[in-house]
Amino acid sequence: MHAQMADEAVQIGTGPEASNSYLQMDEIVDVALRTNSDAVHPGYGFLSENAVFAKKLQGAGVTFVGPPSSAIEAMGSKAKARELMIEAGVSVVPGFSSDDNESQDPIALMEQVCGKNLFPCLLKPVMGGGGKGMKVVLHENDFLEALESCKRESLSSFGDDRVIIERYLTAPRHVEFQIFADMYGNTVHLHERDCSIQRRHQKVLEEAPAPGLGEELRRRMGEVAVQAAKAVNYVGAGTVEFLLEDGTDDFFFCEMNTRLQVEHPVTEMVTGVDLVEWQLRIASGESLPVKDQASITTNGHAIEARIYAENPSRNFLPATGTLKHLQPPSGDGIRVDSGVKQGDTVKVFYDPMISKLIAYGKDREDAIERLLAALRNYQVIGTPTNIPFVEKCADHQAFREGGVTTKFLESYEQDVLVFDKSEKRPSSIGQTLCILSLLLEQENRKGITDFNHARRSMNPWSNLSGSWRVHGSVQKNVAYQASTSQLHTIPVISKRDGSFIIDIDGESFAVNGTLDHDGRLNAVVNEKRFSVTSIVSKGDGSELNSWQVNMWASENSFIGSETEFYCEMTFPDRESEIAGSHTGGSEVKAPMPGKVIKVTPKQVGEYVESGELLMVLEAMKMEHAIFAPRGGVIDVIGCDVGDVVNDGAVMIMLADADESNNQKVVNNVV
Repeated sequence: MHAQMADEAVQIGTGPEASNSYLQMDEIVDVALRTNSDAVHPGYGFLSENAVFAKKLQGAGVTFVGPPSSAIEAMGSKAKARELMIEAGVSVVPGFSSDDNESQDPIALMEQVCGKNLFPCLLKPVMGGGGKGMKVVLHENDFLEALESCKRESLSSFGDDRVIIERYLTAPRHVEFQIFADMYGNTVHLHERDCSIQRRHQKVLEEAPAPGLGEELRRRMGEVAVQAAKAVNYVGAGTVEFLLEDGTDDFFFCEMNTRLQVEHPVTEMVTGVDLVEWQLRIASGESLPVKDQASITTNGHAIEARIYAENPSRNFLPATGTLKHLQPPSGDGIRVDSGVKQGDTVKVFYDPMISKLIAYGKDREDAIERLLAALRNYQVIGTPTNIPFVEKCADHQAFREGGVTTKFLESYEQDVLVFDKSEKRPSSIGQTLCILSLLLEQENRKGITDFNHARRSMNPWSNLSGSWRVHGSVQKNVAYQASTSQLHTIPVISKRDGSFIIDIDGESFAVNGTLDHDGRLNAVVNEKRFSVTSIVSKGDGSELNSWQVNMWASENSFIGSETEFYCEMTFPDRESEIAGSHTGGSEVKAPMPGKVIKVTPKQVGEYVESGELLMVLEAMKMEHAIFAPRGGVIDVIGCDVGDVVNDGAVMIMLADADESNNQKVVNNVV
C-alpha cells in the first residue's frame, strides 16, 4: 500500500524474506542515489536502529532520518545502553550483559544466571526491539532451549544473536517517554505512554497519558528520560522505556528505542504535534520547534489498539489470507493507520499487523467508549483477527479503572479468552438476519429494492422470481454449521411476495428486506426494523465449499441482544461437506503457514513422548514450537528444515508401536 501511494517505487532485493529485501543495505543506498533522494526514513523496524546502515547513508551523502550512528550504537545495543545508564546513576533491572561474542557461550551464561540467582529471568536480544526474540525462563532446565530460540529469532530479525539477561519482574507497569533532540543540544520530552497490556512482550493497548501517574513521579521520569538522551548526544525522535514497580514510585530503565515507535500516534493525538514532521525538520538541520519543556502540554486522552491477523482462539497463531472485505471504522476521534487495503494478502514473511486503531476523547472514559465502538464496527473478512480479544481487554473493568500491570493477561486470562466464533451460536434475530442475507444473495436480489416489480419482468423460472409456486409458497430447510461437528437445520417458508417465515427453536420470525451491493441490509423482523452491515461470501474451497455471512451492527446499536455487535454463520452447500472426525492426534499438522527451522533429531521408527518437541515453525518473524500430541512412533516425517508449509500440512505422522509403516520422508512443501 505504501509503495502504491508513492510517487515512485523501486523494488529492493529478490525475495520476500527480510534478508533478501528490506535488509539489503547496499541496495537501498544505491536506490537512494539513483533516485536522487535527499534522505531515507527507516520506518519502525528493520534498519531503523542499525548503525551500520546509518553510516552507509552518511558516507554516500544521504541523510538518515534518525539519530547519529554513535547514539544508535550506544542505545541500540541493550548491553551498552545498560552500562551507560549505570554510569549515569540511573537504576536498571538486576542482571548482566556482555557485548562480545566470546562471553555468549550458553553454558557460561547459564552458570552466571544461577550464580546471580536471577531466575526467573528474561532473555533479550542485544540489538532487539518490539519484543521479538524475548524469552521468559522460569527454571534452569528450560534455559538452554529458550536461549537457542532467542538467538535464532534475534539473528533472523536483527542479524545479531547476542543476548542480555535480566531478572524478570513479574508485575511492573511499562511506562515510556517520547523524547526529541536537535543538533544544537536542545532536548525535550513529549510526555509518557502506558503500554502495560502486553502479550509475548508485544504491546496490545497503548495509551497517553499514563493513568494514575502522579505529577511528581511524571516529572522525575521525564527528567531521567531527557538525561538518558543527553548522555549519548541524541538527535531526533526516541523512546526511553521504564519498568515501574506497581504500587510504588520506584522505576527502572528498561531500554531506549532509537526510532519512532509504533504507538507514536497516541502522543500525537494528546500533544497536537506531528512527530514525523519534527523528525524531518530536525534531520534537515532545524532546531526543535518547541524548546521549553513547560510549553509542551497534553490535552484529552488517546488509546491505540494494534489490529493483527492472528487467531485468538488458537493461542494467537499468526494468520494469513486475502482481505476479501476490509472496512475500517471512522468517526469523531477515530484514526486508522494501515498498510493494507481490501484485496491485499497477508503473508507469512512479516509482522501480521493490519492496522493501528487510535481513539481520542476528552478524557480516558470517553476514549475507551470510542475505541470500543470502533472495534465493534471494524469489518475484516478473509483472515482471523485479534479484534474480539482487544475489545475484551479494553472493556475489562481492571483496564477501565486504570493502572494495570504487565501481568494483566495472566491475571484475567479467563475473562478475555476468545473462543472460536463458529462455536458461538448467534441470537435468534442474528440467525434470522443471516439467513435472510443468504437467501437474498442466492436469489440474486442484491441491489433490488422493489421485489414485486422486478419479479414481474422476469420469467417464472429465474432465481429472481423467488420461491414461485402454484400455491404461492414453499418450505425448505437451511443448514448451517455451528461447529466442526454439528449441523443445525432451520425450516424456512418462502412466500410469493418475497418474504420469508423462519422457524428458530420453535419461534417463528416473519422477515423481509433488501440487501444493497455495499452490504447494507435493511430488514423487518416481526414488524421490527433492523439496519446492519451483512457481507455474504462464498468459501474459497480451502476446506468447505460453503457460504459465509458476516454481520455487524450499526454504530451505537446491536443486533439481537445488547452484547451482540457482530455475528457470523457458515452455510455448507451439502451436509457431506461437513468436516469428518479427526485422526485422534496421529497426524501432526502445521497450525499455520510458515517456514520449518527445526526438526526433531529422532528418525522414523523412533518413539516420542507426549509433549516432546517435534518441530519449530517461523511465521511473521516469530517462532512457534510444535509438540507431540501423544506418545507414539514416528511413522512419517513430511518436511525438512527450510521447507515452507501450508496451514494444515501434515508434518509428522505418529503410530502405535505395532502399527508403524516406517515410511520415508515425503514432500509436503509449497
